[in-house]
Amino acid sequence: MKVLVYGAGVLGSYLAHVLARGGNEVTVLARGKRAEQLETDGLVIRHYFQRRSTVDTVNVIQELAPDDRYDLIFVVMKYNDFPSVLSILAENRSSNIVLVGNNADAAGMQKELQAKSNVKKNVLFGFQLSAGRREASGRIICIRGGGQMIVGSLDGDVSIKPVLERAFQHVRYKVVYHADIDAWLKSHIVTIVALSSVGFLHDGDLNKASKDKKLLKLAIDVMADGFRLLEGLNYTITPASQVNLVRKHRRLLYYGLAITHKLPFMKLVDGSFSEIAALFGSFNKLKNQTTAATPHWDELEKRAMAKFVGR
Repeated sequence: MKVLVYGAGVLGSYLAHVLARGGNEVTVLARGKRAEQLETDGLVIRHYFQRRSTVDTVNVIQELAPDDRYDLIFVVMKYNDFPSVLSILAENRSSNIVLVGNNADAAGMQKELQAKSNVKKNVLFGFQLSAGRREASGRIICIRGGGQMIVGSLDGDVSIKPVLERAFQHVRYKVVYHADIDAWLKSHIVTIVALSSVGFLHDGDLNKASKDKKLLKLAIDVMADGFRLLEGLNYTITPASQVNLVRKHRRLLYYGLAITHKLPFMKLVDGSFSEIAALFGSFNKLKNQTTAATPHWDELEKRAMAKFVGR
C-alpha cells in the first residue's frame, strides 16, 4: 500500500517505522533539516523500553501536491499545527485521511476538509499511545509499551476499516476502534492539559514537580472540573477509569502522579507547551456553552498561560 505520514516528529516517525516494517510503501512529509536527516541517515529510532535501535528507509517529500495519490494519509502533528494543513489535504486527491493527535475540534476539521475537497474524503481521528523526544541528530527516542492507536469516525462505522487493517496486518501494532472518538479525545484533553501544566510550571523539572503537593492536588481538581464540564455537555468520559480515579481514589491518584513524575523516562517526553496553550483556548469554547463553574481549571490556566506568554 502507498501510505503517507504527514509529519516527521516523534509520533509520526514511529508510525512510519511501523508501517514500513509492515511492507507498505511509506513516504514521510518533512521539511528542512528533518528532511535532510531522513534522506541521509534514514528513519533512526531508539526504542527505549525494548532496548534496541532500528533504521528504516522511507521516501521523503517536502510538500503534498494536489495530484499525489496515497491509499492512506496519516497526519501526525500537534493540535495547533492541524489548521495550517487542512487546505492542502483538501486539495489533494487522496480519499482516506486519519488525523492523529490531540484534537479539540474534530468536527470542525472534518467539516472543513469535506467542504473544500472535490473528492469524497473519508476522515478518521486517532491517537497513538507513545511518546518520546527527537534528538538534534534526528534520532528518535521512542517511549512505548506495545504499539497501539485508538481510531474512530465521527460518522459511526469506520468505513475504511479493511484499508487500515491491511496497512497494519504484518506488524505487532494494535488498532483499537472507538465508537465515540470525539468523547475519547476530549476526555484525554482534560488529563493531558492538567499534567502537562504541572511540568511546565516547574520549567520541566519533574523532580520538583513531584514534590509540589499543592500543584499535584490542583491538577486533580482541574481534572474533576474538566470531566464535570464535559458530562454537563453530554459527553461520556472515556475511559471511565479516569473519572473514577479522580472522584473515588484521589489519594491513590495523587501518589501515582508523584511517582510517575519521578520516573527516569519521563525526562525524555517532549514538553512543548504551545500545544497545551492551544488546547486551553479550545476548551474555553466548551466552557462558554455551559454555566458550570471551573474554578480550579481557571486557576491553573491563569498560572500556566501567564508563564507561557511571559516567556
